[in-house]
Amino acid sequence: MSRIGKKPITIPKGVEITVAKNNEVTVKGPKGTLTQKVDPDITVKIEDGELSVERPTEQKRHKALHGLYRALINNMVEGVSNGYKKELELVGVGYKATVTGNQLEMSLGYSHNIIMGLPPEIKATAVTEKGRSPVVTLESIDKQLIGQIAAKIREQRPVEPYKGKGVRFSGEVVRRKAGKTSAK
Repeated sequence: MSRIGKKPITIPKGVEITVAKNNEVTVKGPKGTLTQKVDPDITVKIEDGELSVERPTEQKRHKALHGLYRALINNMVEGVSNGYKKELELVGVGYKATVTGNQLEMSLGYSHNIIMGLPPEIKATAVTEKGRSPVVTLESIDKQLIGQIAAKIREQRPVEPYKGKGVRFSGEVVRRKAGKTSAK
């Protein structure tokens, strides 16, 4: 039995979950609405304020889907009730970030600025304090989408191990390398 799959999801107050006949789960909450299509083999039941995900057999495929859909639905419930937040630091001399509408413009040491269009589901803010690295904060109800956008931003200038320059997640530990030593 999947340890994650067999755990029931407690539905918090203010969150409404509906399961359509075509196995589409819709989660409505104070922050928004998310939908997820579930495999027809997997059954989703709502009883006594708890949602449970069940599988028909012990096949390897069903075992994999069991835990997957339970985790996806749990992330949806968490997103519509609390939301998700990711912070990225731009570490390097002259690195800057500004947000205009749904566009993020970054200066990351290249000859040109990088302009990224952000989906409307994501709210972004860029804060630059004197003496500290600029911080880009992303907020959304969709965990998968916010992770994907954060990874694309980080991909623009990955952290290099010698000086530690680049785009990193807040709190991320970067292993530093020693660099060259001169011969005598």
